[in-house]
Amino acid sequence: MSIHTLEPTAIWSHFATINAIPRASKKEEAIIEYMLSFGKSLGLFAERDEVGNVLIRKPATSGYESKSIIVLQAHLDMVHQKNAETDFNFETSGIQMLIDGDWVRADGTTLGADNGIGVAAIMGVLASSDIPHPAIEALFTIDEETGMTGAKSLAPGWLTGSYLLNLDTEDDEEITIGCAGGVDVTATGALREEATTAYDTLVHIAVKGLQGGHSGMDIHKGLGNANKLLMRVLDSVISEADARLYTVDGGGLRNAIPREATATLACRSADAAGIRDMVKRTQQIIAKEYAATEPSLAISTTQENADDELSVLTVESQQKFVAVCNVAHHGVFRMSAVFPDLVETSNNVARIVLKSGKYTILCLTRSAIQSSKEYLAMILRSTFEMLDAEVAFSGDYPGWEPEPEGELVQLTADTYRRLFNSEPSVCAGHGGLECGLIGKVYPNLKMVSVGPTIRGAHSPDERASISSVAKFWNFFLELLKNTP
Repeated sequence: MSIHTLEPTAIWSHFATINAIPRASKKEEAIIEYMLSFGKSLGLFAERDEVGNVLIRKPATSGYESKSIIVLQAHLDMVHQKNAETDFNFETSGIQMLIDGDWVRADGTTLGADNGIGVAAIMGVLASSDIPHPAIEALFTIDEETGMTGAKSLAPGWLTGSYLLNLDTEDDEEITIGCAGGVDVTATGALREEATTAYDTLVHIAVKGLQGGHSGMDIHKGLGNANKLLMRVLDSVISEADARLYTVDGGGLRNAIPREATATLACRSADAAGIRDMVKRTQQIIAKEYAATEPSLAISTTQENADDELSVLTVESQQKFVAVCNVAHHGVFRMSAVFPDLVETSNNVARIVLKSGKYTILCLTRSAIQSSKEYLAMILRSTFEMLDAEVAFSGDYPGWEPEPEGELVQLTADTYRRLFNSEPSVCAGHGGLECGLIGKVYPNLKMVSVGPTIRGAHSPDERASISSVAKFWNFFLELLKNTP
């Protein structure tokens, strides 16, 4: 069966089409041009703003002219992640999709259901001739995944709607009414090295097989962080063996929990076997701890001969570097005191790179409370300054404050109950949605977020439920009919 023929075809056919277009964050020009052409091909008003956000307007269908204008919003970019063994070029190839029971997934890469399903659902309504709806402003933002620069750059007056449906929630039982804000924390610096000919062997350590996942929505699940596990292994080695740290390369995007990380140690050939045994012993301890959450965890070693002379970290430098990376907080920092089982504040140690003595450590700190976000960012700054690092804060975006008693929230929940004869989960989420930023520019815009069930977002295990997409589509169309 083809993805194009899955039901509802109004979503899946458009999803398959946009998934053939590379659309990494900050590289969205092709998808921007496609969306403009799509809107114009339907005879609709379509334009882009200076940064690349696309707005398509569609008039109300007959009988719905008196209803309020509704903004339908989703983001065009997707996270590009792949398994190390997958041979795939995101810049030139479309996503290779497959059907696995009730799931659509990709072949060794992220799927792009986050937020491609939302984009495709809006496209389905725009292209329809038989779906009743009020006047629509379809807003497709760019760069949501790596800075939300599209939402940050929205100009006042571009949107005229009274209500906004964000289609970036990833559980079909949830109605999201708030989310965390975030800030990027970046530490950079240089460590002392020394040239030596004493070490004739390189031992490469690789942490692989972790699930990864969304650094907001999955941060509470106890999943392994490859960077943190690698530093734990390195500490066990350098505290006992005569070995020097040469390179580190771990993790990737700030909003993805790291799945893989590697490091290289320089040592004497006579010590290599002992070092590999130390890694194996530590791996066995870690594997036992993570047996339930990371059953595919693998920590392996290989070795090769080294060059005649190497520049490696000094003993003091490597001890300090590994210690600071181990101390840097990863995971849940504080749970919400307002919403049960909701993470309030967290941090993702997303990327660690060390090469030629120079290092970069990237984190994404999230919180529903601005002061708590600032406090954890300060703790991280203090931690990294122990390395004499330059610490920069960037990409700061606000949270979205919930309004549980709002008119649109109540309407959305009532519609869900009527359609499915069950109670929705009306909640705030720990992931970052653009509603907080949009609300800063349009403070009178009433907003909720809904979507189908998506699992493993931001990882190659990303998948979208076929039955849930059908359920979401029915819910979405009913909301369009019933907005005031």
